[in-house]
Amino acid sequence: MQLHHLSSKHRIHPKIRIGRGGKRGTTSGKGTKGQKSRAGRKIRPALRDIIKKLPKLRGRGKHSFRSFRQKPAVVNMALLEKYFKEGDTISPAVLLERGLVRRIKGRTPMVKILGGGEGKKKFVFKDVLFSKSVVAKMK
Repeated sequence: MQLHHLSSKHRIHPKIRIGRGGKRGTTSGKGTKGQKSRAGRKIRPALRDIIKKLPKLRGRGKHSFRSFRQKPAVVNMALLEKYFKEGDTISPAVLLERGLVRRIKGRTPMVKILGGGEGKKKFVFKDVLFSKSVVAKMK
């Protein structure tokens, strides 16, 4: 084997010069005249102009720590004992009918039962949240 029998693994690519001094002629492959042929050419995308016209949301101000979630309507056990008999089913729809809770933004609200009262009567609850004190009284 001699030196002229060897061949390289990778083909050698000649360096192509671009820009002002390269072998591209007077306009360097950028055509003639106009914004696209200038140095530092940038064309704004049409979408950018639409985005710039939209108003910015600049934070939530004094309400920044207020939760996005709806808070449940609260009802005390004392009210339930006053308006319901023992063994009645208590649900948000029933409480809305009796006028113990109001609609929130036109919807039947989530309801949370609080432990104000003695909790002597037994009720059947449906779709209702409970506070810790109510759970303790039920046991």
